[in-house]
Amino acid sequence: MNKKTILWWGRFDPNYSRNMIIRKHLNELNYRVIDFRPFISTFGFMEAILRNIEKPDLVWVPCFRHRDIPSAKKWSERLNIKLLFDPLISSWDKEVHEKNKVYSQESSNKLKDKESALLKKADIVLSDTSLHADLFRKKLGLSKSNNPIVYVGAEESLFKPAPKNISLNKKFDILFYGSFISLHGTEIIVRAAKLMSDQLDIKWTLLGNGPDLKKCKILANALPNVFFEDNISYSSLPKRINKADLLLGIFGNSIKAESVIPNKVFQALACGKTVVTRSSDAYPEELSKLNKGIIFNRSNSPDELCRIVKKMVKDPIFLNESNSHSRKIYSEYFSEKIIKKQLVNVLKLAF
Repeated sequence: MNKKTILWWGRFDPNYSRNMIIRKHLNELNYRVIDFRPFISTFGFMEAILRNIEKPDLVWVPCFRHRDIPSAKKWSERLNIKLLFDPLISSWDKEVHEKNKVYSQESSNKLKDKESALLKKADIVLSDTSLHADLFRKKLGLSKSNNPIVYVGAEESLFKPAPKNISLNKKFDILFYGSFISLHGTEIIVRAAKLMSDQLDIKWTLLGNGPDLKKCKILANALPNVFFEDNISYSSLPKRINKADLLLGIFGNSIKAESVIPNKVFQALACGKTVVTRSSDAYPEELSKLNKGIIFNRSNSPDELCRIVKKMVKDPIFLNESNSHSRKIYSEYFSEKIIKKQLVNVLKLAF
C-alpha cells in the first residue's frame, strides 16, 4: 500500500519546535511529507501550477502561516483535497490583546471577522490547548467537529533528565529563557528578584533576546542577583535547563498568556525540572491541584513568585520530589506518545 502524501505549504520554519515534532510523528506514522515553500505567499497558487507540484492527499499549512491560506485553499479546492491549518495563535487575539495595540471596536471586529473567514477556509484547524480551541470556536466561529487539539510537547530525544552534578557552594540557579515578548511577562521575574536582592545565594538568570530585554535590564539596574545570558543553540538548551535548579515559565497578563502552554513548560517537564508559571485553565484540571512538578503562580505576582522560590530553596527534599513529579506529568499528559495519539485522531478527520 502506498504511503499517503502530506504537502506542507507555506513559508514556514522547519526547525521551529512545533513543526519538527509534528513532522517527526507524521513520518513515524508512515506518512510521506513533502514541502512547497512559495517565493511569495500571495502568488503560491500560480507558482504551484507553474512548478507542476504533485498532487498530495492532504495540504498542511503550518503554524503562523495565515497569509499562505488563500493560495493553499485555492489549490486544494482545484485538486479536491482537504486543507489543514495549524495556526498555533489567533492573529486577531495577538494583535489586539497581546500587543495591546489601540483599536476601535469596529476595527477590532474587522480584524476578527477577517481571521474568522480565513480559518473557515480550512477543513481542519488545530488548537494546541483547550482554551485556544474555545477562542477559535466562540470568538472566530469554528466548529468543534473540525477543531481538534494537539499539544505542542517537546523533542524527547533532546529534552530528557540528566544526572545531577553536585557542586559545593553553588548558587541556587533560577532560569528563564525565551524571546522576551510581552506574553512572557519577564518584568514580573525581575521584580521578584529585586525583592530578594539581599539573598545572593540565589541567582536569577534570564537567557535570550527580544523586545522586552532592554526594559528588563533597566529594571534590574545592576542588581547583584540578576544575570543575563545570550541566546544559545537549540541543541545546547537541554544542557542549560538541566544545569538550573528551578525553571520559570510565563507571567504575562494577556488573554493570550492565559490560553497557552508554552514550549518552555513542556521542555522543562521533559527534563524532569520543576517549573513555576502563571496559572491557566489551558492545563488539565488535575494538574492545578498537585502543586508539584508545575507550580502555579495564582496571583501572577512578584510577591508570590518570591514565596514559591523561598520554599524551593529552603526545602530541597520537596524540590527533588517535585522534579521527579515533573517527568511523570510530562509522560502522562504531554509526551510524544500522547501527541501521536492526538495526531492519529486528526488524520482520521483528514482521510
